[in-house]
Amino acid sequence: MSDPSSSPPPGQKPALKSTQSRFQVDPVAEAAAAAAAASGAPRTPPRARSSSAGRTSEGTAGGEEAKGRFRVVNFLDPSGGPADGGSDAAFNGDTVRSEASLHSSTGGLSHFSDTHSSTYYLRTFGHNTIDAVPNIDFYRQTEAPLGEKLIRPSLSELHDELDKEPFDDGIANGEEPAAAEEAAAKVVPESKGGTVKFGWIKGVLVRCMLNIWGVMLFIRMSWIVGQAGIALSCAIILMAVLVTTITGLSTSAIATNGFVRGGGAYYLISRSLGPEFGGSIGLIFAFANAVAVAMYVVGFAETVVELLDSVDALMTDEINDIRIVGTLTIILLLGISVAGMEWEAKAQIVLLVILLAAIFNYFIGSFIPMKSKESMGFFGYNVAIMMENMGPDFRDEETFFSVFAIFFPAATGILAGANISGDLSDPQLAIPKGTLLAILITGIVYIAVAVSNGSCILRDATGDDNDTIIGSLENCTDAACTLGYDFSICKEGGCKYGLQNDFQVMSLVSAFGPLITAGIFSATLSSALASLVSAPKVFQALCKDNIYPGLRIFAKGYGKNNEPLRGYVLTFFIGLAFILIAELNIIAPIISNFFLASYALINFSVFHASLANSPGWRPSFKYYNKWVSLAGAVLCCVVMFVINWWAALLTNVIVLALYIYVSYKKPDVNWGSSTQALMYNQALSHCLHLTGVEDHIKNFRPQCLVMIGYPNARPALLHLVHAFTKNVGLMICGHVRMGSRRPNHKEMMNDQVRYQRWLLKKQIKAFYTPVFAEDLRQGAQYLLQAAGLGRLKPNTLVFGFKNNWQDSEMRDVETYINTIHDAFDLQHGVVIIRLKEGLDISHIQGQDEFLSSYEKAPGMKELLVAINIGKDTDNDSLKPSSKTTSGQSSPLIIRGQTQHMKQDVRRSLRMSKNLLSPSVQLSTADEKLLAASQQFKKKQCKGTIDVWWLFDDGGLTLLIPYLLTNKKKWKDCKIRVFIGGKINRIDHDRRAMAALLSKFRIDFSDINVLGDINIKPKKHNKEKFEEMIEPYRLREEDMEQEAAERLKAEEPWRITDNELELYKAKTNRQIRLNELLKEHSSTANLIVMSMPLARKGTVSSALYMCWLETLSKDLPPILLVRGNHQSVLTFYS
Repeated sequence: MSDPSSSPPPGQKPALKSTQSRFQVDPVAEAAAAAAAASGAPRTPPRARSSSAGRTSEGTAGGEEAKGRFRVVNFLDPSGGPADGGSDAAFNGDTVRSEASLHSSTGGLSHFSDTHSSTYYLRTFGHNTIDAVPNIDFYRQTEAPLGEKLIRPSLSELHDELDKEPFDDGIANGEEPAAAEEAAAKVVPESKGGTVKFGWIKGVLVRCMLNIWGVMLFIRMSWIVGQAGIALSCAIILMAVLVTTITGLSTSAIATNGFVRGGGAYYLISRSLGPEFGGSIGLIFAFANAVAVAMYVVGFAETVVELLDSVDALMTDEINDIRIVGTLTIILLLGISVAGMEWEAKAQIVLLVILLAAIFNYFIGSFIPMKSKESMGFFGYNVAIMMENMGPDFRDEETFFSVFAIFFPAATGILAGANISGDLSDPQLAIPKGTLLAILITGIVYIAVAVSNGSCILRDATGDDNDTIIGSLENCTDAACTLGYDFSICKEGGCKYGLQNDFQVMSLVSAFGPLITAGIFSATLSSALASLVSAPKVFQALCKDNIYPGLRIFAKGYGKNNEPLRGYVLTFFIGLAFILIAELNIIAPIISNFFLASYALINFSVFHASLANSPGWRPSFKYYNKWVSLAGAVLCCVVMFVINWWAALLTNVIVLALYIYVSYKKPDVNWGSSTQALMYNQALSHCLHLTGVEDHIKNFRPQCLVMIGYPNARPALLHLVHAFTKNVGLMICGHVRMGSRRPNHKEMMNDQVRYQRWLLKKQIKAFYTPVFAEDLRQGAQYLLQAAGLGRLKPNTLVFGFKNNWQDSEMRDVETYINTIHDAFDLQHGVVIIRLKEGLDISHIQGQDEFLSSYEKAPGMKELLVAINIGKDTDNDSLKPSSKTTSGQSSPLIIRGQTQHMKQDVRRSLRMSKNLLSPSVQLSTADEKLLAASQQFKKKQCKGTIDVWWLFDDGGLTLLIPYLLTNKKKWKDCKIRVFIGGKINRIDHDRRAMAALLSKFRIDFSDINVLGDINIKPKKHNKEKFEEMIEPYRLREEDMEQEAAERLKAEEPWRITDNELELYKAKTNRQIRLNELLKEHSSTANLIVMSMPLARKGTVSSALYMCWLETLSKDLPPILLVRGNHQSVLTFYS
């Protein structure tokens, strides 16, 4: 029992240890708990049980015996201390007895505290376990409400054996927060306390309505009705509303498919279609908003200057006055924006009130006809006027589409709310509700204004009260005549009033004219203010994602709302520059096209995501259809060209150029875009379709399983195989991980991710596939049988020659040779690559920048990669238990969870630094090895690839060099073919081979027929071979038959005298071929030669290895190739 005197003072709660991880593991003495329960000892109250030396008494019998058998995971709660209140829980398996529950924000979970250790246990379903129930905080990407990111227990925490070092992956997927991060996590909730967030009305509805109700409503709507008539004007409005409604539905679908952060259109498109489309459209969308500020401000300034001109109060001239007023206006708007979103929102509300007053003012005035206004064309609502204005009357070469192009920019602005998505309290609710309602309200108002204009105002009027008709009105043909006026003179032109002539006709109609002017001011200023806020917000989100590295400085935010002050300043200068130009007629259509390009991509995003059928596409907004979204995207593109064809082309060129740039840069982001989902769908369907297609010789491709170990361990092997498989066939880098220690599957999975990224970074088109196995042969069997998918399976096994075989244990040679036999048994071809310098450079530390200290991989906060040179390192896939080989360099993933591990890391890092220091000199052999390892990476100089096609294996020996010569690096190398033949048939054999190669359409520079293959080899070479095989002979004549049989059974690789005699001719052939190779191909860039076969069960491993050694030694790079004797070449079409 714990000592009561050591408990904390009343009312004081024990503090959590700040240095602990989220989970900490303590051994539990089961026997001690059982003994305490059996003795009937009274339970100590929670307040008294505080600071004992352990969970059980020191003298409890059986405590040591039970120690380590059970481990308890204590859950640290972010709030910093346990709550009062007690409850007991029974000990069972991975549960513990504990008191002092703490109810936190984990969705109904309770945390239990043991006041002695000041830790918490997670309570699930009334008993204590670390297995957690579903909780929204586990799915967050940011901090939970309490200020810390809550993470569910990992699979290893629940599944790993208890005697293993627990939870070696830190708190979650290897993430262990640094002190700075922990401090930041504590600061963030405090700073966010005063954040201003908007609801759907203030944040979306108001902004969208203000942006859609532009200056067009007051000064162009009447002209559009005059040109197109009421019917076509309504059609124009409905067409625009159709485009914006479809886009609004698509926006709603994307916005409700997960949490939406700041960035508006850029965020929606980039998270759906990926960084390429998002990055390109985000930049031009932000720029379009910045220039739109200038456009709206100039519209405001022009109206102000007109008023000044009407009272003869111009400061200089019209253009300069526009510049002066525009500059002062944008400075004022910048001040409102920089003051904060709250002030900007208040300003928008004031402007909306003025705008609504102006609209109501117009409608009220339309019902109050006045005699003084009749000569100017306003008579109030009249059927005759309405019928006359129902049809079109296009003038000045205007057409339906030109009028539509003028109106459509008035319908843009539907993304004004989405652009500040980061400042919305609930973007998923606000964006759909506010955007669609804004489209509906503004669409109704536009139609109402169009119908009203066409029903009470004539197209033309003189403004002269004397133009009245005196007498009979029976012969009248137009509405003006029936109303007693004669405006026929207007057909000749020159009239200043009416729908066609007076842009300010709505001021005439309204009850109080100056209020319409105030409405124009409100419309222009509100649109300018919305654009001034949107541009920096979108630009900041773009810069935060680091799509364009040079723009990173604009990602910084200030204040409680993370305001992009630098973006505001940049937008201000862009807007000011275009205001000073004061000519926006050319830039205006480009801005409209930029907005339309954004709309088109938003619609296409929904279609693309629906088509990809990804399980992650689950928008809660259901009122969308992928075909409607596709139609919306096409409509947007059509409207772009209708508005201005050259601006549409320019927009497409800019988007394409930015797309290509981002694609080339390949930003290191992964947002789970629909592009990835569709790519997966297509790959899966093509793989399945491919399985139903029979193999054909014409479509044969070398699909290579390369036993390479770590991909950076044998660069020459990697580059050479990649040279003839790139864009032609499959390449799998197989790695058999062996060793006596327990397999670390987590480390292998992390390696797989990291090395695959390395291959991609090096532009090697290959897959890295590691397996755990007892030896090379078993691992190769796993890979040969299981690697690949459907038709995308290896058909050729490639590995390096075992240069150090004479210094290795012979059981490793037996394993190596049996791997070749296994490949043939599985009907695979085999390629063995030999360089006289060797292939493996892994013992030369620091040879590749991949072995760096801060290589990052997905799902990991930070991977510290060091060089582990200890005895526990995994052996290489081609060097099992080698006596002379240093330990394979292996990336060691360090989490820093235990002290001894940290010491190993520091020691390894010190060793790697020493190895990488300039003071360490490489040996001559290592320098040659490093040079040789890079020889296939560079362009090959002019020379030859010598193909020794001695045996017909189906054509693989000839196909590989042909594929090589098709590559840019090998195009200067010519193919020379060497074949065996008889001395008296050399010319015949040469012609026959030339005819065959010609039918195969394979270019060659020369054909050599070797008639002297069967000549006996030189004596000294035979003696060298005999010296080589001497240690591996059985020498059965020198021992008893029973002893010889027993030794052969124990060491099956030994060479018997009978075997030597039986294969004497074949042995001599290998020695002779090596002599011929040195004679004819000593200067070749590469030798490709038919590999000799050894009958399984008859030729011992040692003899076969000696053949391969003898055949390939002291030569340029050589490939020993043997196909599976199925044709891979054909001359049929």
